[in-house]
Amino acid sequence: ALVMSTPSIANNAYQMAAKLQQQARAIEDKAGAPEAAGLDFTKLVEEAVGGVVDKGRVADDKAVGLVEGKADVVDVVTAIAETEVALETMVAVRDRVISAYEEIMRMPI
Repeated sequence: ALVMSTPSIANNAYQMAAKLQQQARAIEDKAGAPEAAGLDFTKLVEEAVGGVVDKGRVADDKAVGLVEGKADVVDVVTAIAETEVALETMVAVRDRVISAYEEIMRMPI
């Protein structure tokens, strides 16, 4: 079952990355309207953080279920792996945002 869930984890990561790319393109297209772009970016960040938190809660619930004998070890490992992928994606996005900000700050006025 773990082998079958690994592609699911990868698929979720690819879907999240594709969504982030689509949002980034939308923000670039709206460069003429900074307020609209800012709202979309804020919404994107909120959704990403919410997704990480939700996956963390699921992993916690499954771990408690394992201790109580109500969950399977594979389910717990899968939930933890999904949380880890979501967190790594969030960190990568944060790093890209910081990099873009630093590049903008280096631009001559």
